[in-house]
This record gives sequence, structure tokens and C-alpha cells, in this order.
Amino acid sequence: MAKFHVYGPFPVPFYRGRGSRTVTPDDAKEFWRKHPEFASRRGCYVFGIQAGKGLKPGYVGMATRSFKGEVFQPHKLTQYQQFFADYDGATPIMFFLAVPRQKGAPKRSQIRDLERFLIEVGVAANSGLINKRGTKSAGWGIVGVLRGGTGRPSKAAQHFRKLMGIGAAPL
Repeated sequence: MAKFHVYGPFPVPFYRGRGSRTVTPDDAKEFWRKHPEFASRRGCYVFGIQAGKGLKPGYVGMATRSFKGEVFQPHKLTQYQQFFADYDGATPIMFFLAVPRQKGAPKRSQIRDLERFLIEVGVAANSGLINKRGTKSAGWGIVGVLRGGTGRPSKAAQHFRKLMGIGAAPL
């Protein structure tokens, strides 16, 4: 079983124009100059924004060959721009989920499964996630646990979350 580790959030450089902001190919080069240790790694990534102490996912992707070959492709930059344009004053960020180097590379099927899971969780955190596939709402929720609306969870929901390891990292 592949055990993915989370790396980030890493600020993504961006161009600030008079009327808008965007992530350019030159910004992508600058990002890889600052984070070369992830360029050849494989796994999943999440592009998002940070505003104050808040974080919001915008796009979930997978890289079965390398992060550098996938993360900042022109069609991805277009999608990031679509998301980033709606959040004035926010900083774009990137998270990587990868197996540690000494553990080898994950299988494509494991990366695909992780991407599906992250998209499902990402849609729960941001219904405006810009992924094209896998974003259809599940059509169900568990009040106080997952997709159940806002408000304080009941004691039963809190205990169930603990039982199932939802919302907290297991020891």
C-alpha cells in the first residue's frame, strides 16, 4: 500500500497586472527553481488559494510521470486562472501528495484512486472546484460528518467522526 505524504502549502508565483493577476509560464519556471525536489516526483497535487488563515481548493490533478510535466501545462494554467480570478487578495498555493523518495513510486492505479478521493473531498470543501470529471455531487450527506450543512455537529456525529477517523489524523 502506497502511503502518500502531504507537502505544502507552497506559494505559487504570479503576475500582478493593473486589472488582474495570473500564473504565467515564467512563474511556473520560478516555482520549479524554488522547489526542484518535487519536479520528478509523482502523485497528486492540489492548486488552491490562501486568504488570511483560510484555504480553499480550486483544482485537483494527478501526475503519473512527473509533477513538473503536468502541474503547469498551458491548459492547467487556464484552469488555475479561472479559479484564481475570483479571489482578489488571495495567494495561489500548491500542495503535493507523494510517496517519500526512498519508498519508490506509487502505481498509476493508486494515484488515480487518490485523485478521485481528493476530488470528492475537494468538492465538499468547495462546490466550485474547477475539475471537469468527478465533481458531480454525491447526492447524500451525513449531518455533522460530511456534506451535512453548517452548524455544530451533534455529540453522536462527533463520536462517529472519531470512530471512523474522519476529520482527524489517526495516531
